[in-house]
Amino acid sequence: MKIIETLHPDGRSLLSYALALTLLTGVLQGCGGGGSSSSDTETGSESSDTSTDTDSGDNDENEETGEDSGSSEDTGVWIVNTTGERAPFIYENNSNEQVLVNVQSVESVTVGGKEYTRVSASGIPDYEILITENILNALLTRPKINSDFLNGSPNIQEGDFISFGQDIGYRSNASCGAEAGYGFWPPGPVCPENVSHQGYIPKSPEAATEDCETSLGVQGYWVNGTSIYQWSDGQSVNNTWHTLAPLAEVYDVDVCGGHAANGDYHHHFYSDCLANLVGDVGDAHSPIYGYTADGFAIHGPWEGDGQLAISSWAVRDYDDPSSETGCGTAGERSCLLVDEYDTSKGTTSTNNAGPSTSGSYTSLSGNEFDTSAGFFYEDYYWDSELTAQGGAYLDQYNGHTDEERGYHYHLTVTLSDDAQLVPAFPFTFGPRFYGKLDDQTIVNRCSSTIGR
Repeated sequence: MKIIETLHPDGRSLLSYALALTLLTGVLQGCGGGGSSSSDTETGSESSDTSTDTDSGDNDENEETGEDSGSSEDTGVWIVNTTGERAPFIYENNSNEQVLVNVQSVESVTVGGKEYTRVSASGIPDYEILITENILNALLTRPKINSDFLNGSPNIQEGDFISFGQDIGYRSNASCGAEAGYGFWPPGPVCPENVSHQGYIPKSPEAATEDCETSLGVQGYWVNGTSIYQWSDGQSVNNTWHTLAPLAEVYDVDVCGGHAANGDYHHHFYSDCLANLVGDVGDAHSPIYGYTADGFAIHGPWEGDGQLAISSWAVRDYDDPSSETGCGTAGERSCLLVDEYDTSKGTTSTNNAGPSTSGSYTSLSGNEFDTSAGFFYEDYYWDSELTAQGGAYLDQYNGHTDEERGYHYHLTVTLSDDAQLVPAFPFTFGPRFYGKLDDQTIVNRCSSTIGR
């Protein structure tokens, strides 16, 4: 990989979690964090704001017409399983038959006069992973290695090739069986299963005319038919300070940076496994990694040869009492931004103070994290001046427009001191949808609450 881009101006915020992110960048070659109080967890009801098959047969206006299997102009980007390939280690429930991998079908359909790409997939990928020095070191430096692995350490070595779901020695969730990939996933998350989801993606997406917050659960599909999840893990401190899945769940994801909730395998952030799948090596603009519910594509982290796309979300300065984004006392999280999209509106005090920037947070999996600036959603604001610079800088939705691709999102990362790609807020797209949702799309309504 050719790397010449410098760090995002606020990349230091994520690099403050050097220990945890060393593991994260290793598994890239989080869900189920926790806190003193929380909303729905990823093993709960996060899918209540999503729809994976919203076609209504009772409404003539929504009747599907013009189905033409495989004719979608988007078919080329999808990893369609045309040979009946099955997962080597993941089986159908109560069956001796293995699950079909990747996407099963891609069709062009018209519903209510609007054209969609209808994608049907099992939600199970077919990743083949080379165990690199970084991956192995990340596993060996887990803070709870003795209890995370059945024998106190992984049963793999550098240079091994493993398949998705292969036992590497983890003490997986007790609900997982050998036929569900026991040993591939760290303690906590459930094992993935065939979710057989189907989603409608607008073929001619339109910009939204009102603000539309993303939500928990499925927000789109990656090109292999696995689910796109957003920044939130459904957890918070004092119902106010929302934790970020790529940070709080860093020890809860597999070596591809993914895991399951309610059986649904998903990624919250950039993964080398996805990059390898689409052949993204950083020598040109990244290809498409997936599509969000609004119909706009998510490309990988590269804007060009060696040039990263850059998030325009910045981190609040809590340590300077005079900072317009701080709370008046160094290190305190005792105030919230009135509007994270406009810092000129100032801050407002809260009775639900968060941990100080020298404090700590313990996740549901029992791992402890430093809560320096950048650990919570409420630590970020959109810096319009960065977006105004154009070029590689992205907008408030984590996207931009160019002549070749039109509007598109980017996965965002920064570079660590040792040239590893580190996920950077808001990680995938958002926090809001750029485009319109409708009754047919994978997500058919906007969230009414941040992080839910």
